[in-house]
Parts: sequence; C-alpha cells; structure tokens
Amino acid sequence: MGCGVISVLTTIGIVAVLLSQSLGFFAAVSPVEFLTGTRWSPDLVPQSFGILPLVNGTMIIALGSSVIALPIGLATAIYLSEYASERTRKTVKPILEILAGIPTVVYGYFGIMFVTPILRGIFPDTGIFNAASAAIVVGIMILPMVSSLSEDALSAVPRALREAAYGLGATKFEVSTRVVVPAALSGIVASFILAISRAIGETMAVTLAAGATPRMTLNLLESVQTMTAYIVQVSLGDTPYGSIEYQTIFAVGLVLFLITLAMNLLSQRITRRFREEYE
Repeated sequence: MGCGVISVLTTIGIVAVLLSQSLGFFAAVSPVEFLTGTRWSPDLVPQSFGILPLVNGTMIIALGSSVIALPIGLATAIYLSEYASERTRKTVKPILEILAGIPTVVYGYFGIMFVTPILRGIFPDTGIFNAASAAIVVGIMILPMVSSLSEDALSAVPRALREAAYGLGATKFEVSTRVVVPAALSGIVASFILAISRAIGETMAVTLAAGATPRMTLNLLESVQTMTAYIVQVSLGDTPYGSIEYQTIFAVGLVLFLITLAMNLLSQRITRRFREEYE
C-alpha cells in the first residue's frame, strides 16, 4: 500500500509541476498561438511559440519507426508463436529483447555513424542529421516491444481455435493469419500503441540522429526537432531560470505528457478487453 501511495503521489507531483509552470507560460503566450502556430523560435527575435513544428518532427519519427517496427515485429511474433520450435523460441526471443537493453544514446550514435552514411550514399541530398536515420534507429529500438508483446498475445489464443481450423483443412499459414492473428488482435493493437508511445517519448536517439531544426516538413531526409529533443536542448543550462524560454520546457512537456497519457490509456482499455475475452 505504501508503494502504491508513493507512485500515485509521484504522478500527482509531476502533473502539478507541469501545470504550475505551464500556467506562467500561457499567461504570456496565447494557447491558440501555441497550439496552432507553425513557427517555433523562442530564442530568436521576434519570438514565435507555435508548437506544430515540434509535433510534426515527433510524429514523423514516430510514424517512420512504426512503419519499420510494426510489420517486422508482428511477423517475428507470428514466427515465434506458430512456426519456431521451442528451442528456437527460447534462443531468439531473449536475443531480440537484448535490443531493449541497449542505451538510447548508443542508438543515436549508431544512427549518425552507420545509418546516415548509408542513406547519404543512396540519397546524396540527405543531411547529416535527418529524420530518416532517427526513424530507423527508433524502429529498431521499439522492435522488441512489438515482437514480445504480440508473441504473448498470440500464444494466449486457445489451442482449440487452431485445432478447429486444422480440422477444416486450413494450412498453417491460413491458421496463423486468418485465425490466430484476428483472435489476438486486441493484444497486438495494444502492443502497437505502447510501441508508438515509446517512440514518441524517445529522447537521446532522436536528439543525436535527427538534429535540432524545428520545421514543418514531410521530407525524412531533412533535419527535424522533436518535443523531447527540444526539452534536452533547453535543459542544458544556457536558458535563464524563470524566463519565458525556460517555461517553454514545461509547456512542451505538458503536451508530450498528454499525448503519451492518451495513448497509454487507449492501450490499457484495449488490453483490458483482451484479458476479459481469454481469461
């Protein structure tokens, strides 16, 4: 009970700090301008506080990493659940989960030193810092989450459904894709949402690989800045405490908190439905 109370109080404290500091920011900056503006330059004159370029950069990398991680992760989960032997499963799954233990700063340098040179060799116009490199390394980073959670959901599907499909003459591929995957869809979607939420909240990898240029663009070969990368930039200590520029940390953090909170609540709702169906 004590641990539970501490967890709740910690969450309340985080929300209280974000709200109290953000109120000072919104007293000086219109919330409409903040949420709809397309130029983010709090350190330049004239100052602009439109958060859309940061949201744009965050969503580009989150969607790009999802394109990589979700299909590969689901295919891996299907293989481990339906095709791999027990020995192979016990070997491959821990190796995949090792990826989740690698520090994110290592992924960032991996993007700069390995992924970006390959991209520049294919697309000469690619910047040294670019969204594509960040999306690739974040996709690799969230891959274990997708594959592990999806494999758990697939394994939880009752064996009777598989046997019934085999009894009707279905092949192993048909059973996997037309019976098992639809039956585990709630758990699979929950893993997708959790992985995307993890990508949205990623910090060091995108700070190093994507750069620090807030802009409205759909070009993955250009440098962008995410909300988390901006928070890191301002938190380095060069911004005066209590200034409007300093308060932008909490305003951006509040938006990021609300986005990830909404995604986690959605994931919990889907997961709860999944558990009620198969427990």
